[in-house]
Amino acid sequence: MDLFERSIRFLGSVVWGPQTVILLLGVGLFLTICLRFAQLRRFGLSFRLLLGRKEFGESKKERKGDISPFQALTTSLAATIGNGNIGGVCTAIAMGGPGAVFWMWVGALFGMATKIVEAVLGQKFKRILPDGSVIGGPMYYIKEGLGLPWLAGIFAFFMGCKPLFSTTSIQSNSVALVLKSQLGLEPWISGLGLAFLTWLAIIGGIKSIAKVTEFLSPFMVFLYIFGALFTIIIFASHIPQALSLIFVGAFKPSAITGGIAGMTVKNAIRYGLARGAYSNEAGTGTAAVFHATAKTSEPVRQGLIASLDVFIDTLVICTLTALTVLVTGAWTQGTSTEMTAAAFNLALPQIGGLIVAASSFLFGYSSLIAVTYYGEISFSYLLGKWIKLPFRWIFCLVIFMGAVMKVEVAWSIGDVFNGMMVFTNLIGVLGLSGLAIASVKSYLKNIDKLKESQ
Repeated sequence: MDLFERSIRFLGSVVWGPQTVILLLGVGLFLTICLRFAQLRRFGLSFRLLLGRKEFGESKKERKGDISPFQALTTSLAATIGNGNIGGVCTAIAMGGPGAVFWMWVGALFGMATKIVEAVLGQKFKRILPDGSVIGGPMYYIKEGLGLPWLAGIFAFFMGCKPLFSTTSIQSNSVALVLKSQLGLEPWISGLGLAFLTWLAIIGGIKSIAKVTEFLSPFMVFLYIFGALFTIIIFASHIPQALSLIFVGAFKPSAITGGIAGMTVKNAIRYGLARGAYSNEAGTGTAAVFHATAKTSEPVRQGLIASLDVFIDTLVICTLTALTVLVTGAWTQGTSTEMTAAAFNLALPQIGGLIVAASSFLFGYSSLIAVTYYGEISFSYLLGKWIKLPFRWIFCLVIFMGAVMKVEVAWSIGDVFNGMMVFTNLIGVLGLSGLAIASVKSYLKNIDKLKESQ
């Protein structure tokens, strides 16, 4: 292990130390209690609103925006549903044991409340530009809501760096790994192809990105769910054992791993929360960027829709990946996307690995074209609009470079930038939580009153 790799992994462990873990879980728990578990109690309402139902006295006039509420969700999902759902879950299990999955679930449950607040704040503090386009995000609610422009600038820096140096590397690296193992394709070829296809999609900006992700997101999710469910059904008799691995491993890893180095409760929590946050992005603030651009008549409406990001990403997709590798026993061999491909191949010889390869490519591709947007928004905030086009070209170049990087280095870089985004964004979320919570409570109270009168 060279000096750079050791340094990056050490930095990742420092950033995701007890302080970040406590902050992420603490804020999520605080918001969940304040909202009285609205993310679960109003789950059905969230889905009805996603499908376009305007009810309970909402005005028909939409607030200014660039894309529809559904496109906002699919674009946000495209950013969150990436190889973190395939490779990220596997690296969490490889580094922290099966118990990491339990802590991923805990983070997701509270993260749904965090996403509601982030999206509500994104809508409340979004800006309409002279050309009619819309922008928003944590840097705007931190600057204008809290009056802390210096903190907004720090957040914008980290949110710009994450997609540029982290998402590019992780997505292209994960795609390259599985294409190499399943098709024998050299990583540099995968990187070059992915960079070119990403460039084709992002050159048109957010409206172009939204059109691509609106088509890709549902298709890629259904393809992967089919393969995962088929594998789990084939090995259904092993489900109780897999669940035992998760729940016992969350609190006593040595009982199920035989004392394997690294399998500790601390690592289960650290990797479960870190990979979960990387995958669903709850607490990082990206929800505020995408959902701020939605045309909606009510900020809370978009907040409830945003909570579905976390549910679909972690409690559905990540759980399927975890069960797949655990019921097949593939969790003890390899890491990242290779582990998932091995699991699928046990249930679907010949084609299982190809489904993972296709899913990894689609997940990685959709994630790359979506995160470009919040990367350029961040650097535009710091440097001006002129940076957008150069950013897109540099972004595509780093995609190519990430394909040939070591997998551990790529994920450690992601941990560093994701952790710094969590830390700076949650200061803003906490400071403005009273405003968002009051809005949510008022909206839900009006719903209940109108229901009673009907």
